[in-house]
Formats: sequence, C-alpha cells, structure tokens
Amino acid sequence: MLRALLLSSALVLSACGDVTAPTDAAIVAGIPEAPKPGYVSQATRRANDTLAKRLPLSDRQDFEDASRGFLAAISAPAILDAKGNPVWEIAQYDFVTGPAPETVNPSLWRQGELVAKHGLFEVAPGLYQVRGYDLSVMTLIEGQSGWIVIDPLTNVETAKAALNLANETLGKKPVSALIYTHSHADHFGGAKGVLPDGAGDLPVIAPQHFSDEAVSENVLAGNHMTRRATLMFGSTLPRNETGHVSSGLGPGLPRGNVSLILPTEELGAGITEKTIDGVKFEFMDMGGTEAPSEFVFYLPEYGALHTAEVASGTFHNVLTLRGAKSRDALAWSQGIDAMLSQYGMQADIILASHHWPKWGNARVQSHLKNQRDIYRYVHDATLREANGGAGMVEVAERLKAPKFLEEDFAARGYYGTLNHNSKAVYQHYFGWWSGVPAEYHKLPAEVSSVKYVAAMGGADEVLKSGVEAYEAGEFRWAAELLNHLVFAKQGGQQAKDWLAATYEQMGYQAESGAWRSYYLTGAQELRVGLVARNVANPGSLDVLQSVPTRTLLDAMAVRFDGSKVSKTPKSLNFIFTDTDEDFTIEVNRSTALARPGLSDDPAATITLSRQTFNELLGRQAEFGELMKTGDIKLSGNPLAARDYLTALDTPELWFNVVEP
Repeated sequence: MLRALLLSSALVLSACGDVTAPTDAAIVAGIPEAPKPGYVSQATRRANDTLAKRLPLSDRQDFEDASRGFLAAISAPAILDAKGNPVWEIAQYDFVTGPAPETVNPSLWRQGELVAKHGLFEVAPGLYQVRGYDLSVMTLIEGQSGWIVIDPLTNVETAKAALNLANETLGKKPVSALIYTHSHADHFGGAKGVLPDGAGDLPVIAPQHFSDEAVSENVLAGNHMTRRATLMFGSTLPRNETGHVSSGLGPGLPRGNVSLILPTEELGAGITEKTIDGVKFEFMDMGGTEAPSEFVFYLPEYGALHTAEVASGTFHNVLTLRGAKSRDALAWSQGIDAMLSQYGMQADIILASHHWPKWGNARVQSHLKNQRDIYRYVHDATLREANGGAGMVEVAERLKAPKFLEEDFAARGYYGTLNHNSKAVYQHYFGWWSGVPAEYHKLPAEVSSVKYVAAMGGADEVLKSGVEAYEAGEFRWAAELLNHLVFAKQGGQQAKDWLAATYEQMGYQAESGAWRSYYLTGAQELRVGLVARNVANPGSLDVLQSVPTRTLLDAMAVRFDGSKVSKTPKSLNFIFTDTDEDFTIEVNRSTALARPGLSDDPAATITLSRQTFNELLGRQAEFGELMKTGDIKLSGNPLAARDYLTALDTPELWFNVVEP
C-alpha cells in the first residue's frame, strides 16, 4: 500500500476537476443514446436476483458479530488533518443499509453494510478494536502500563482519532508498545498518530524483514500503482448507490498523511513467545503469504488468535488490481493450515486486521478451514486445468465456485475473486502469457484496435455490434468491442458513452468491491475525463527517512532518461555525512547505476546529509538554494551533476488508463 515516495510530486493534489476533456464526434445514425448513470439493465437485474436467491442473505450472525461489544463512536462529522481538511467523513457510508438497490450486487451490499459499522468495540475485557474509520482495523490491548497498539491504520489522522476514541471511552492511557502485523502501509501508516514523538524507549515489534519490505514494494513502481489504486479503491467516485459502496476489505481508503516508525525489534521465523507490557504473545511467522513480511499471534490469556491479514472476512487478492508481485496461494493456504494445527483447538476468539471477530472454538476452526481451502482450491484447480493444457483465461473460466462459498460469506470474493486469483496463480507458475505464439509479441492496443475496427467494417459497424451486445446483456463482449473503438480513437464520445454504460453494468453486478470501483471509475473517466482528487500522502519526510539509501538511489534510476544526458559516461560520487554512507552513480546514455563506495575519478562529488537529500527528493528544498546555504557541497564539474539531475523524469500521476 505504500505509494510512490519520490516518483511523483503529484501524490497530493488540491485540484478537483477535469484534467482532460472528452472528444466529440459525429453521432452514428440509428444508434440510441447510451444509458445514463444509474440505469440498470434487465441482465443486471437477473444476475443480481439470481445471486440473492442462492445466498443466505437473511443470516444475521455476521451482523451480530460486527455489532457485538459496541462501546462508542466518533461524534464529530469528520476526521480532519492539521489544516482542517477532511480525511474521513464519518457518515459517508451511512447510506449502505437496508435492502440492496438494483445498482449494487446484493452480496457486496451486505458486506458493505457490515464493514461500515464504526466505533470502538470490546472483543473481550481488556481487548478492543476500533473499526470503520479506515480500510484497516486497529486493535488495542490493555497492558500493565498502557495500550499495546496493533496496526495503527493507514494515516496519522485516523490513527490519532481511533486512539482518542479509546482514551475518551475507557480512560486515558499512554501507548506502551506498537506492533505491526505486516508490511502494508494500511497497517503502519498511522504510527505517528499514536506515537507522535517516535518510539523513544518503547518497543515497536514487527515480523522479520519488515523494514526492507515496508519501503520497497511500491518505491520503484509506485506511480503506476498509485494511479491504478485510484480506480481500485474508487478514490474519485461519489459515495452513493451508483458509486463507491465498499472496498470489500474495509469501507475505503482515507486521505491523509502516512508515517512510519521503524521497528525496534523484528522477530524471526517460526514461533516466538514474548511478553509485552505484561501480556503474553505467541507470534507465528507468516512471511510470504498475504505479505512478504507478516506474522499472526495468539494471546493465551484471552484465548484469542489474531490472524493479521492472512485470514480475514473475504477471499483476498493473490494479485491485487493496483499491481504488485503475485502472492503464493499454496504457501498462503499452508500458513493458514499451520495456524489451524497450532491454535485451532485452543482459540475461542478469532480476530484480524480487517473486518470483525468471531467467537466460539467451532467457528474459529470452521473459519480457518474455509479460508485455508479457498486458497488451496484456487491453487490446485488452476494447476490441474493448466496441466491439462488450458491457458490462463481458459482456466479462470472453467473454475467453479466450491459449494462452501454459498454457506460462508467470509470466503467469498469481496476483494479478490476466483477469476483473477486463478490468473494470478497461473502467472505465478507460467508467466504472463498462455503459450499461444500469437500472444507472445502482440501489437499494442492502439495499433491493433485500428486494424480490428477496419477489419470489422469501420467504426459505425463496431459501434452497432457493441450496442447489440450490450442490449443482449453480453457486457464482456460489448466491452471488448467498444474498447477497440476507444483505443482506435474512433467513435468519439458516443463510443465512450456506450463503453461507460457497459462498464457500469459490469460494476453493478460485481461482488468484489475492487472490481466494482474499477469499472465505475472507468465509466466516470470515459464520460467526464480524468478527475483529480486528493489522495493519501505517503511522501512524508519521516517515511522518506526510512527508505534505505540504496533503494532510494535505485528509485531515482527508474526515473532516469538517458537520452537527456551527454554521450560521455561519467561517475558521480555522493557522500552522506550523517549516515556515513558513500555511493557512486555511474551515468551513461541508458542507465544510472548506484553502488556503494566512491569512484577514484568522479566527474563531480556531492556532499550532503541524508536528511538534506530527503528534503531535496521530497521537494521541500531546491538544489541551488541548498548549495547557497552550504547544506550541499559540490566539487568537480557542476555541469556533470546538473546533467544527471535534469535527466530525472517526474511522472504525472493522473495518466490515462481506460483510454489511450
């Protein structure tokens, strides 16, 4: 979840409005106007009604669990940042209640109502959760001297508000320890909301490799991931029945400042028993399941198993829509089975970093078994079909949902899905193509789409075929046809409107909150152009300070455009005075490679503190000004340094995704 720390200066935008405008074109005769937002086709009604009849939507057990132990809620209308801007509107999901509207998959609507329940909840005496003010959940344990905070949410602001709610309701206590269950930003980003002055002498506990993984997943590819995350989480969509209703994993992502306090201790592999502020923990390493660095823990005094994000209230992503390295579904399933074997007979409570707890040993075991089995099923069934000769798309189409998914909502695809997780398993083993020669070196979409449109008789014929497919309820085929028009830049706004209408029907049918948001944001962008909104700001200085220097220089290399530098290769020395680190950057017309140590013959040597370097990359200071103040010292050829620095691209965040 950590965004581009230094790949883009556009992470936080104050603008709100159209960045690009849709094009106009002649209206094709005989083609009706595309349906407006909110229109529900008969095919969508049938699909949603069929699902509603198949599922036990009247079962109220989850609603009882999600409400159990409620103590208090935030009474203010919004959680605000330091400038008074809203980071989280408290009532934004209050509309998700009662019968599902026709514009929302009834199963997703049910999940949305559950994750929208917000407040402070008692799980057991001394064990609490704050839910519904962030994508993730904060867990609080009453230690001997203060609060042990587990997973301080995504942002400083939401974390501070959650802790304040607990203190106001239960009596103010200091934070005595901070625990990160894994290396995704929605589980560490609010650290300075609960420990504003840093860790000091307090323990900050994390799984092994946390420090590396927490800052590495998105640093190199962060700009692209951030852009796709705006579609996945519906960042620009209104919160209403025709827009964003839920992320499935939680209500939604907050806006605000992401922070990081590095761990004082990273635990090792296997099981580690540890007493923290008088509370006994048994930590079990789960690295390589849902996150590369992750653990779960058992609390013997509570009989409670905290499963982090390894087992939650949904079938998770084996490969997330925003983009990331694919996860190992087999290791994931085996990890859950290890939890079941170790703690399944002991635990009477199961809780996680998302969703709500379950109580009772039988339910703990059932939950773990079904979570284990859904990841194992998608793994084994995918390989079984692939070993029989099926390609990636064929495999995903052939997979049938196991019967237990109609009985256990927590294993359903509110975030991940069988379809795209199957493709992720296929990719994990076989790569990005299905072995068909024609797929290996395909033409770019903007080239092939022009040829497809021509081969099909021109734009008018493709548009007519797309509309016919839409009216027949064949929305996937309609989307494929109409997308060719859009990427061929033919058909104008009429084609975009029909593709948008198609995406809406696909979104209205989607059980996955991520799929719904992606489709509906695509429809929005086709109709009105790119809409820039404020998004979470992970580029805060304290996060930047946590990035290892080598990783930071590698991220700069990703931005390097060699065509902008002179033909003569050169070396630049960087000396960081406060961290006692030296690096050489070899600059040529294709790469800018960093390595530890200094060159014997540099074109220039730049001496500065790592703190100054962070401020420079965070755009809090200019290179020339820092030289004038003496914070940067440069020896050798200043043009060589400028040559390198001016060759670093600053990518725009709001690039096109759903059209060329």
